[in-house]
Amino acid sequence: MRIGILGTGNMADALGTQWARSGHEVMVSGRDPVTTAALAGRMTAAGGSAVLPGTWAEAAAFGDVVMVAVLEPGLEDVLTAAGPALRGKPLIDVTNQPQTFDVTRPIARLVADLTGAHVVKAFNLCHVDVWRMTPPVFDGRPLAVPLCGDDPDALSRVRALVTDLGCTPLDGGGLDRAVLLEATAVFVIGLWFAGADAQAILTPGEFAGV
Repeated sequence: MRIGILGTGNMADALGTQWARSGHEVMVSGRDPVTTAALAGRMTAAGGSAVLPGTWAEAAAFGDVVMVAVLEPGLEDVLTAAGPALRGKPLIDVTNQPQTFDVTRPIARLVADLTGAHVVKAFNLCHVDVWRMTPPVFDGRPLAVPLCGDDPDALSRVRALVTDLGCTPLDGGGLDRAVLLEATAVFVIGLWFAGADAQAILTPGEFAGV
């Protein structure tokens, strides 16, 4: 699969490197060509397929699937610069809102409206270091990754990318439910930073009343 990545930060590095190791063709893009080329070189050196540097628009056109991995304040500018190549294309949104969460402004819906892409919300619940693990397995249980999206083909492609990380994809419902993933991230991350064991708030399935 060809994967275009919008962003040169830690999430772009971690996920893109893992997918390149799995044999996917990857192109990263950023604001600064020098920084972008340096990241592509480091990702290539980590093993796997060669990672290419490109512009926002080049990465958008390159990918069978595109991932946007930039901070929320710069999201609209980056998606605008990526251009019309995103329309109708599977687009993974890993973005989280700041701690001042606004339920009336879901990011995934904003991304879909700006681009016309088939957006899938995913990978936003874990710290970047988790995505560097090979694979992310805890107490013998692979990490589960919920996906929210409406397009069957886009969901199928992202499920495959989740599986390539050694994780288990979970159906989280349509894109209208992506705001719940965004709210969950803000809530759980807040607990972790407060020193709480956020994982302990959920009981095992046999005690969940199902």
